[in-house]
Amino acid sequence: MSDVPAGFVPANFSPGFLTLSGPYFIHRGEGETRLGLLVGESHANYVGVAHGGVLATFADVALSFAVHDSERPALAVVSNTLTVNFLAGTKSGDWLEATCRLDRKGKRVAYCSGEIRRGDEVLMTMTGVYTILRKE
Repeated sequence: MSDVPAGFVPANFSPGFLTLSGPYFIHRGEGETRLGLLVGESHANYVGVAHGGVLATFADVALSFAVHDSERPALAVVSNTLTVNFLAGTKSGDWLEATCRLDRKGKRVAYCSGEIRRGDEVLMTMTGVYTILRKE
C-alpha cells in the first residue's frame, strides 16, 4: 500500500521529533480516533523492515494522543511507562493504523492501551502510563 486512505488527514503535531519520526495522519470517526503512519524508506532498519524504535515511537504517539485529546482544552502529557509487544514486522510502503483506549484517567495520571494494525493483522499491542501536566 502506498497511499494514505480516505478520511485520514495530516496530524500536524508539534514540530521537532514528531515531524522527523512521521509523518502521522489522523482520522476522526464516530466515537473513535485512529492515527496512521505510512512506513517509508527512512523508517527501515538494515534488514529492510521498519525499525522497532519507529513502531515504539508510533505506539507512544498514539497512546499519549489519546490522553491529550480526551479533554478540552487538550491536555499536556508526558510518558511515564511504555510497554510494547512486537507481534509481526512491517516494511516500507505499508499503511499502519493505531487504535487506543483510555483505560483510566485521574487528575494527574492516565493509563492507556491499544494496538497497531496493518489491515486486519495486529503488529503490536501496547500499554502506557502518562503524567498529565495540569495548570493549577
